[in-house]
Amino acid sequence: MDEKKVKKKSIAVADCPVTYTMSMIGGKWKPIIIYLISKRANRFGVLHRGINGISKQMLTKQLREMEDDGLLIRRIFAEIPPRVEYSITKKGKSLFPIIDAMRVWGESNFKV
Repeated sequence: MDEKKVKKKSIAVADCPVTYTMSMIGGKWKPIIIYLISKRANRFGVLHRGINGISKQMLTKQLREMEDDGLLIRRIFAEIPPRVEYSITKKGKSLFPIIDAMRVWGESNFKV
């Protein structure tokens, strides 16, 4: 009996819109960061306190990735001490319906 060889093919980001979306907001922290910034938690310290379990290094990494992806804008104020605020770009705002759908689903299915 001949065995059929099954070749696994991974889907490239360019070939799949869901893969592309997950490359933008996938992972443990990015949806939470977007949600908090949309609720006006736009400073690093506020975000860090608002996300249970995230390290400062991981928060910095995620914010930089989202800035590089065009989802966030980082604004530095020339003050002593320096103040940094994050805001959502138009591209980032287009993710709000997805994040809101995640919130609604979580509220409907969360069991305490």
